[in-house]
Amino acid sequence: MTRHAYPNSAMVGDYLRAAAGVVPTAAILAIAPVGVIAGGILGGLAALFSVFGIRTALRHGTRVEMTEAGLSASGPLGTSIRWTELDRLKLAYYSYSTRRDRHDGWMQLELRSGWSTIRLDSRIDGFTELVERAARAAEARRLELSAATAANLEALGIRPSEFRRPIETSGA
Repeated sequence: MTRHAYPNSAMVGDYLRAAAGVVPTAAILAIAPVGVIAGGILGGLAALFSVFGIRTALRHGTRVEMTEAGLSASGPLGTSIRWTELDRLKLAYYSYSTRRDRHDGWMQLELRSGWSTIRLDSRIDGFTELVERAARAAEARRLELSAATAANLEALGIRPSEFRRPIETSGA
C-alpha cells in the first residue's frame, strides 16, 4: 500500500489565488457603496473565488491510498475504486500558456468506476506511480483510451503498448 497527499507547497499558490480574489471583492462590497449591477458582479466574483478556495481546501485535505485492489480517497469527499471495476481512465493535460509541450502546465487523472469518480492532479505526491498503476488496470480491463490520454501517458514515459485506441477508419 502507498499513501499520497497534496504537499503544502503545492497548495499555497491556490490558497493565495483564492484570497487574492475574495479579499478585494469582499472589501469593496463592505466599504464602498456600489450599485446593484456592480454589487452583483462583485458578489459573483467573491462567490467564485470562495468556491475555488473551498475546493482547494477539500483537495488539500484528501488522502489517497493505493493498494493492489484499488484506489481509495479519504477526506470530505472520499470514495474508492476497485481496479477490477475501473471503467474509465482519462489523463488530460492543461497548460498555463498556448504551448503544448507539456512543460508549462499540469495533468489531471480521472478514474471512474460506476458512480464513483476520483480526480487527481499532477501536484499530488507520487502522481506518475498512480497513473502507471491505473494504466495497468485499464490495460487489464481492455479499456479504450482516447488518443489524447494515450499521448499524455507517453509524455509521462508510460508506454501503452497494448492499450486499445479508438479505431480510426478511412473512407474505404
